Amino acid sequence: MGDARTLEQDAGRWRVNGAGGVAAGREVVVALGPWSDLVFGPLGYSFPLGIKRGYHLHLAPRGNAVLNHPVLDFDLGFLLAPMNRGIRLTTGWSLPVGTPLHAGPDRAGTAAGACLVPLERRSTQGPGRGAAVLPDMLPVIGKAPRHAGLWFDFGHQHHGLTLGPATGRLLAEMMTGETLSPIRRPLPPRALVDQTSRTKG
Repeated sequence: MGDARTLEQDAGRWRVNGAGGVAAGREVVVALGPWSDLVFGPLGYSFPLGIKRGYHLHLAPRGNAVLNHPVLDFDLGFLLAPMNRGIRLTTGWSLPVGTPLHAGPDRAGTAAGACLVPLERRSTQGPGRGAAVLPDMLPVIGKAPRHAGLWFDFGHQHHGLTLGPATGRLLAEMMTGETLSPIRRPLPPRALVDQTSRTKG
């Protein structure tokens, strides 16, 4: 396993330090979602990458409490839904300015949900939260304009699970020089150039 933050270009090859030594290759793809800035930032790129925050957490009913159908509280912005692993609490999403990616979930939503149904935390699985977004809500896909062999594929919002395979295939076609089918054409070059116009150095 390597540390992407150690990525550097040396003699036309990209290198990453890992526990088993140095991994090197001619080309590299930055596809780290909301952590992508840890890699492209030191390389001199500046994207207006923000964090869209939303949460989901699996809880368990306490005592003999039962939830037979989903319950939505529109005013407080959360949903309780019975699932195989217990009761899932999900919230809406927001774009909080200056909030760290790893900040904890909104305790108000959890507390409000517990008021409707007695709940307790049993799962050791942490809450799901955070996704990388750009102002136009479109991902950055394509070749870096100032480094040979460097490619970008991030900013999928909360849709990375479904968009990841599609953009991964698109990027593979771009990297290998395959002809792109009309339904898989990339964004116009303007989209990438505009978002990398503010660079460091």
